[in-house]
Amino acid sequence: MIFLFVVLVDPWGMLPLSPPFDRVPVTGNQRFSYPMLARSPQFDSAILGTSTSRLLRPAALDPVFGARFVNLAMNAATPFEISSLFTVFRRAHKQPKVVLLGLDFPWCATGDSYQKLTEREFPAWMYGRDRWRGYGEMFNLFTVQEAGKQFGVLTGLKRPDMGRDGYTRFVPPDSQYDPARALAHLRADGVVVPLGERTGPPETWRFPALEVLRDDLSRLPAETHRILFFTPYNHRLLAPPGSAAAVVWNECKRRVAGMARDLPHTEVVDFMLPSPITNNDGNYWDGLHYRVAVADRLARDLEAAARGETSADYRLLSGPSGP
Repeated sequence: MIFLFVVLVDPWGMLPLSPPFDRVPVTGNQRFSYPMLARSPQFDSAILGTSTSRLLRPAALDPVFGARFVNLAMNAATPFEISSLFTVFRRAHKQPKVVLLGLDFPWCATGDSYQKLTEREFPAWMYGRDRWRGYGEMFNLFTVQEAGKQFGVLTGLKRPDMGRDGYTRFVPPDSQYDPARALAHLRADGVVVPLGERTGPPETWRFPALEVLRDDLSRLPAETHRILFFTPYNHRLLAPPGSAAAVVWNECKRRVAGMARDLPHTEVVDFMLPSPITNNDGNYWDGLHYRVAVADRLARDLEAAARGETSADYRLLSGPSGP
């Protein structure tokens, strides 16, 4: 009976024969919740990245891009996990309109390998083509728990705590913003340096995650608008000019810009620089996570950058291009 309950509720919308209930994301680990959204036909565009992109609201992006976005950015996601979710979205959407992908330090790791998984569970079975396999993954306590949460939402006994379009405000409301506390977090942060081994001149370094990114982007139709953006770290996390860390970041950005020039309809926007956004400590909860108003500002900036406009907020590393 328990197994029947779980497969009927199907908490993650993954089973081929489950009823077409109006399911919502219920699992805090987005690696379980987002494959369902990535496959949903109600969206034609996607936001991918880590928590530094999670505050981008589809409701703010939809009107400026004339699209229907789903936010698929995941907390502490690795390039492997992002690529896996990207693949699910791409297989389900043969003609996606816009793909926004936030880039931060995991993408700029150097050497022959990069971190693929974290301590957060990654359900690889959700990302493959064989959805029948899911029936063998349903009978465990965690799945029963999540089915109970989904059942609560479906029956009105529980309010959804995650957005149907993937957007969830995971920072406190602005009414609770404490500048002194935020400043304490910022002062505890240091310069972010991408991981990896580096020998020889920068142009000889290997960026393995960028190789994955190039492959993913090249599989999109030529008509799909691709926008890559380096996320706006607070100024305390930015590498000082001339430092070893700055050399890594500059080379990574150069590689991404070069990649974009080889792809149709691809722009690269750099928010990871001293700017009116990053220099203002009042824009941040901590060094990586900005406030909701800043996220909406980024949405407008991304649309402007896609049209080739300049701004003190960002630098356009690779501008608008045609097919």
